[in-house]
Amino acid sequence: MSELAPLLSDLALILICAGLMTLVFKKLKQPLVLGYIVAGFLASPHFSFLPSVTDGANVHLWADIGVIFLLFALGLEFSIKKILKVGGPAIIAALTIIIGMIFLGFTVGKASGWSRMDSIFLGGMIAMSSTTIIYKAFDDLGLRQKKFTGLVLSILILEDILAVVLMVLLSTMAVSNSLEGGEMLRSILKLAFFLVLWFSVGLFLIPLILKHTRKLMNDETLLIVALGLCFGMVVVAAKTGFSAAFGAFIMGSILAETVEAEHIDHLVKPVKDLFGAIFFVSVGMMVDPAMIAAYWLPILVITLTVIVGQATFATLGVLLSGQPLKTALQCGFSLTQIGEFAFIIASLGVSLGVTSDFLYPVVVAVSVITIFLTPYMIRLAEPAYAWLDRHLPEKTKAFLNRYNTGSALVGSDSSDWKKYLLDIIKTTVVNLILVVAIITLSYRFLVPVILDIPGVWGRLLSAAAVILLIAPFLRTMMIHGLRSLPFMRLWHENRVNRAPLVASVVIRIAIGLGFIVAVLGHFFHFSGFLVSVLALSLVALILTNRFLHRQSKRIEETFNANMRAREENAGERRSVVESRLLSKDLHLADFDLPGDTPLAGKTLMELGFGQKYGVHVVSIHRGDVRIRIPSAHDCLYPQDHIRVIGNDAELEAFAAALEGHHAHTVSPDADEEVTLSLVKIGAASPFLGQTVRDAGFRANYHCLIAGVEGPDGALRVPDPNVPFAKGDILWVVGAKPDVERISAL
Repeated sequence: MSELAPLLSDLALILICAGLMTLVFKKLKQPLVLGYIVAGFLASPHFSFLPSVTDGANVHLWADIGVIFLLFALGLEFSIKKILKVGGPAIIAALTIIIGMIFLGFTVGKASGWSRMDSIFLGGMIAMSSTTIIYKAFDDLGLRQKKFTGLVLSILILEDILAVVLMVLLSTMAVSNSLEGGEMLRSILKLAFFLVLWFSVGLFLIPLILKHTRKLMNDETLLIVALGLCFGMVVVAAKTGFSAAFGAFIMGSILAETVEAEHIDHLVKPVKDLFGAIFFVSVGMMVDPAMIAAYWLPILVITLTVIVGQATFATLGVLLSGQPLKTALQCGFSLTQIGEFAFIIASLGVSLGVTSDFLYPVVVAVSVITIFLTPYMIRLAEPAYAWLDRHLPEKTKAFLNRYNTGSALVGSDSSDWKKYLLDIIKTTVVNLILVVAIITLSYRFLVPVILDIPGVWGRLLSAAAVILLIAPFLRTMMIHGLRSLPFMRLWHENRVNRAPLVASVVIRIAIGLGFIVAVLGHFFHFSGFLVSVLALSLVALILTNRFLHRQSKRIEETFNANMRAREENAGERRSVVESRLLSKDLHLADFDLPGDTPLAGKTLMELGFGQKYGVHVVSIHRGDVRIRIPSAHDCLYPQDHIRVIGNDAELEAFAAALEGHHAHTVSPDADEEVTLSLVKIGAASPFLGQTVRDAGFRANYHCLIAGVEGPDGALRVPDPNVPFAKGDILWVVGAKPDVERISAL
């Protein structure tokens, strides 16, 4: 009989231990990741009562594959649009937390006498909270309807994205063993360049490939194609000096914008769960009880650092973003743990050989302790707020209220200059990077082949080929936005605007001219004057040629269509949660009605949610149909996805009532369907002196007034008979374009 290979016996031991521990931890209602860590400890040489893994190298190889799948799945969940829509509060809070915790971790490491690299990696490990653990804790504690949970999940989205960037920077530091500013700047610019390049090319080509091969795709072929793209990007990332996990995340984010995103996520999940489990088991195998006993004091200190530091910096960041003190504390106390990315960054340090042996088990111990404490810290937020509210000076509370109200109003009206400049900068940067990439690849692969043609013809054809390839992108960069609505409004509303508008076009044409001159100068050695005249002629031809106009327009329209394809897909079923939650307690929450709901067939008037619970239904999503701001005569039906607005207490009571009808809350997402915004009644407002009934918000603008905030800061239910006064702030709910129409009046 042949002897069983160590590879198979080790896999059997790992999966048996993992399976048993998942059952135990499921029964104990604890996170499964802790079960995997315990399983790894049981299968490791540190636990002598059971057989141990004999080939650690193979386990670590599987663990590396597990990291690739974890990051690929993470990318599938966090699309580019979702990242862009997390909003100002989440950005401010996430940056405050990460910068503060990295500094705090580095300080603690140096104070403990650790090396500089150990201290840097420690800062990175404790900077990121655990999305998985927090999500489960909110679910277990029934807090998903609370206002602060949407902001916490938005912060976690950004933290996960920044964690991937941090891994790239840590890898650069580890390889160069240096913290020089110039090296770091080059790394950041290189990262930005390849990010834009990969996303631009990927979002243009991959949706087209999937669209044209859709009839050939079944579950098997789609899974193989998705994994092929994932590992292909892993190889490309490794070749350009980035980590394999970074490449997997990028491909996941690109595929997240396609109409097949949910299908791919569903197909990849079992594979991710298998290899992810092996990764977390390998983490547990690194746990050495002797090492933990020897480093019990640093473990205690780091645990306190994580809990106190995360709570402090998160609360401060959320306060700085303009949220109320209660929301800030709830967010801060929810983020007091470290999880998956701590293990991934720790394994990165081990694989690069730049961290000490003790750091891995120390961080694992800290993670286990902080994960166990997470539910208790979340519950502690409200008592902490009550204590602070009693002891804070009245002046401090008044200042926080003023700051909160002022921040909520910032950006309520958008500037045409802001829209125009952001659009121009985005388009210019993307097309410049594409032009640089095309020139670089052409010089390396295409030009050497064409130059084999003897005489001047080889150089002439090479220059013509390169210019023809970059021409559509140069044209888009040079004249993009000339017919846009912000440009036309700025041009006609004030003659003073015309000079800077013309300058913005001239600068871009000059940049395009510079590229043409550089290409011509590479192949020919004419005088500067002759090259300039020839370049100007080519730029004029690029701007006026109809074929290039059609090509550049087709490329831009295809790219924009690919970006919109997922949200426009008729079969897509999205859950929508407001990413930029505003002040006070009023916010939006989502629910799904089951197939056997007794609410079916009843109108909103008959159900009387407003009278019973104080909440209002602001949208109904039924298959392909969306009803925004439904009327009192609209009915609810089985499988409806409804969105309601209210404060924490009202939504909690509404959710409890729906539980009796077996409805369930929906997972948060950062896309927007119905938005909540603030509109201030000024002296020139057309709504000044009008009542809710007179203004006709529902009939004329398809919007709902959820509340009216007076100059004293008190939020009241809108009275249809009370006219709006100067200084009133309307809480408007509706589709984003409709809300913007009201804001612009």
